[in-house]
Amino acid sequence: MTEHLIDILDGSQRVLHTYPVTLPGPEGAATDADYGAKALEAAAHGQLVPDIELRDLSASTHISRSGRMEPYGDTISSNSETKLGLEQLVREHAYVLWEQAGRPERQADDHWNRALDQHLRERAYVLWRQEGCPEGRADEHWRRVREFEAY
Repeated sequence: MTEHLIDILDGSQRVLHTYPVTLPGPEGAATDADYGAKALEAAAHGQLVPDIELRDLSASTHISRSGRMEPYGDTISSNSETKLGLEQLVREHAYVLWEQAGRPERQADDHWNRALDQHLRERAYVLWRQEGCPEGRADEHWRRVREFEAY
């Protein structure tokens, strides 16, 4: 698996966010379009822009500016919708659930799984809303979110 940096651009071609994208499979199997599609999906999941503006977004391979990756004027966390970002969000939510349950011992996995499930369901709901609330397609959105999380 190879990581590519993909810039998400608005309709004026201004970079809104740079995502690190990794796709499964052998080296060279995925195309630039595959990486771009994954980054656009991350932008939708992360609600990078209002739903109505999603269709105006485009993706482009990040052009190195030398040194550490620093997106242009980006105010979004560099972990947004990445594995590390997801783990951090789930960890924080699991901690809150644990505290709300009275800090019970030996239930960390239960709280982690509940927090992850809640987060993924919220993301599936966002996708469903962004696609105009199509009737009878909840399972499709749930599957897409689970696949996204698996990468």
